[in-house]
Amino acid sequence: MKFTKMHGIGNDYIFVNCFEEDVKEPEALAKKMSVRHFGVGSDGLVLIMPSDAADFRMRIFNPDGSEAEMCGNAVRCVAKYVRDRNMTDADEFEIETLAGIIKPKVISSGNVSMVRVDMGEPVLERGEIPMVGSNGKIIDEVLDACGTKVKVTCVSMGNPHCVIFVEDVDFPEFENLGKIIENHELFPNRINVEFVQILNECEIKMRVWERGAGETLACGTGACASVVAWVLNKKTGRDVIVHLKGGDLKILWDEKSNHVYMTGSAETVYEGEWNE
Repeated sequence: MKFTKMHGIGNDYIFVNCFEEDVKEPEALAKKMSVRHFGVGSDGLVLIMPSDAADFRMRIFNPDGSEAEMCGNAVRCVAKYVRDRNMTDADEFEIETLAGIIKPKVISSGNVSMVRVDMGEPVLERGEIPMVGSNGKIIDEVLDACGTKVKVTCVSMGNPHCVIFVEDVDFPEFENLGKIIENHELFPNRINVEFVQILNECEIKMRVWERGAGETLACGTGACASVVAWVLNKKTGRDVIVHLKGGDLKILWDEKSNHVYMTGSAETVYEGEWNE
């Protein structure tokens, strides 16, 4: 089976073109291929597929085999993949995901290097994130993480996020706290956890603990959720640079449309073949 290794600011995935390949058990394949010392090594497996609802369909599987609704960095890579391989000649097109239709716009001169994605409207209601409890928004709400009290703001960008503001993202309890909150009983589908450090009124630093993957170098939907949370907590404006371990993303939460727009890079690392 042919595959392509790609990354969006260090958030790396294995991409399989299912217009040409047949993947019968993607959950099991994701577990095998994602292992960094015995497989290809990645933050997950992405299938690029035909769609009846859009131009393309994207399915994404975490290293633990669970299927994710969306990934902002992966969708930018899918946009680059289909455009660079002449599967479309359009600058703007639609990609079907479990989170709905996502609309990327490629920014290219020759091969695509940057992609701007309309990530849609953030979801703020507790039951739709989902989070256990009576409905309403979760803004700066206290959560008990096995005795550690943290203030959280929760947002769905098609997948669930719990944003926590900290003095320094490189604090010692990052991994332990990330694991606890990911699997907290209040989140029936588990949750992605973003720790956010404020640098100034238009820049933040973010570190992410991803559901089903652990720490990754970047998370596009998490960057979007963090900016939404920042605005909801009245800490900044809506046009923000998010600094992640793997690089930077430009996030805009447009007040008029209520849509969140993400702009960032997408890069091909190599192509290979997987033999069972």
